[in-house]
Amino acid sequence: MKFELPALPYAVNALEPVISARTVEFHWGKHEAAYINNLNNLIAGTPFEAETLEEILLKSDGAIYNNAAQAWNHIFFFFQLAPNAKREPGGALRQAIDEDFGSFAAFQEAFVKAGTTLFGSGWAWLSVKPNGKLEITQGPNAQNPLKNGVTPLLTADVWEHAYYLDYQNRRADFLSALWDIIDWKVVEKRYEDTL
Repeated sequence: MKFELPALPYAVNALEPVISARTVEFHWGKHEAAYINNLNNLIAGTPFEAETLEEILLKSDGAIYNNAAQAWNHIFFFFQLAPNAKREPGGALRQAIDEDFGSFAAFQEAFVKAGTTLFGSGWAWLSVKPNGKLEITQGPNAQNPLKNGVTPLLTADVWEHAYYLDYQNRRADFLSALWDIIDWKVVEKRYEDTL
């Protein structure tokens, strides 16, 4: 299967001022496109050629895993964002956040901390464990929670290319600003699909 860069469901400038059009053009249009192109080249002529992106992520390692996971992670990240986002979770997800973190504000603080304190490049994640409990994790490089048997619900990209053009070295400012464009309708649907 040849993978292609999906079209974003919003214009490149739609996430401003949180994420500039210039950053979207570089981050999605160049970095994500490169992961997808690299993956296509790496899997050509291998058994992975017939598998889905998630199957490749779960079964591979090395360069194939790195490119598959980064391709998957970026799609997951960009498709949870929206210019007119639902600003807070509701329903079953809100109840789970309140139960597992104490409050939405406490969850936000812990999530930003996970992204801010990750040394180097990587990802912060909100995932649901097989027992139904929510957890916040951080992972370096192309790490993806699916490899650990949990289901990701929300992520923040803390590779420098995600924020440096707009925030320079102020990673915490970027993470705090993300709340304005995370669409909780998307995250709620991801959670409901696990129930």
